Order: sequence, then C-alpha cells, then structure tokens
Amino acid sequence: MIPIHDLIFFIIAAFILVISPGPNMIYLISRTITQGRKAGLTSLAGVICGFLFHIVMVSFGLTAVLFAVPYAYVILKILGTVYLLYLAYQAIKPNSKNIFEVKNISIDRPGKLFTVGFLTNVLNPKVAVFYLSFFPQFIKPQYGSIFTQSLELGIIQVFVSFSINFIIVLTAAQVARFFAKNPTWIKIQKWFMASVLGFLAIKMALSKAK
Repeated sequence: MIPIHDLIFFIIAAFILVISPGPNMIYLISRTITQGRKAGLTSLAGVICGFLFHIVMVSFGLTAVLFAVPYAYVILKILGTVYLLYLAYQAIKPNSKNIFEVKNISIDRPGKLFTVGFLTNVLNPKVAVFYLSFFPQFIKPQYGSIFTQSLELGIIQVFVSFSINFIIVLTAAQVARFFAKNPTWIKIQKWFMASVLGFLAIKMALSKAK
C-alpha cells in the first residue's frame, strides 16, 4: 500500500488536473449549459469510462517500462516536470482561454453524449501524459505490485475527477454566470493554478529516484 502522505499529495495533483483547462472541462460545461444537467451527467459518464481506459493501459505500460527500461524513472520525472511547467504557462499566458466561455452547439442524443465524452477523454493527451509522468513518482517496489499501485492511484484519480466534475455539472450555469460577472476571479484562478502547478513541478524535479 502507498503511504497516506504520498496519497494526499497525489490527491492534490489529481485535483489540479481536474480544474486545469482542457477538453473534458470544456465539453462537460458546454453540454450542461446547452442541454441541461442530465446531458452533462451522461457526458460525464463517458469521460469517467475514458479515465478507466487510460488507467488500465497505463498500469500495464508502467509495469513493463519501469522493469524493462533502465533510467525510465528519471526520464518520466523529467517529462512530468516539463509538462507541469507547460500547464502552468498555459494557465497564465496572454489570451489564454476561459473555460467558462462556451458557444452554442447542436443537441445530441444520450448515446452520442456518452461516446463523445468517452472519446474526448481517451484522445486527450493531457490525461495519458499525466499518468505516465506522474504515477511513477508515487510507485515504489517496496510498496508491492507496481500494477496494483497503479490501479490504486488510478481509482483515486477517477474518484477525485468524478467528484469535482459532478459538482461542476450541477453548478455549470451558475458558475458560468458568476465568472462572466466577475472576470477578476478568472485571473485569480489562473494564477493560483499556475502557482500550484509550478510547485508540483519543482517538487517532482527534486524527488529522488527509487
């Protein structure tokens, strides 16, 4: 089992992933505002299934890579650090997108809502890169099976993602109106996100190899 202090840090990182701008967030908010909460929840079900797909694939991949490739941990740590710094820059760069600005879109049936939500997540490189670069920071042979540890982290990440996105779906319209009337909070949110992502990147860069 992974120690609780490592799990707490991982939960923070998973939370940052959920609230950072990306295809999943934009899709869920736009569908909820356009078609209502039921459509948003259907889309969320597809997104969560996409997470489960990534978890299974990455768990098998990490198990193979970390045992077969020398210095794989160091390589993944470098990639993870660079990626987190990239997310921090994306959050505060000039003219960065406001995830609460959505355009009018067509009305889709439940089957298509679920499928698009699933594919939006499966084809989202941010999710795969996050798993491949960040999971190894918490996985250690002395904690047991690498595959089991990967699944443990994956289940926690899915729970965090579902919880936050569920709240977002239920409050999408209110949140969008609030930020439309209070643009200053958008800047605060972006700089806070960039600060936390930068801290995570530094902590990852300074972490020791197992």
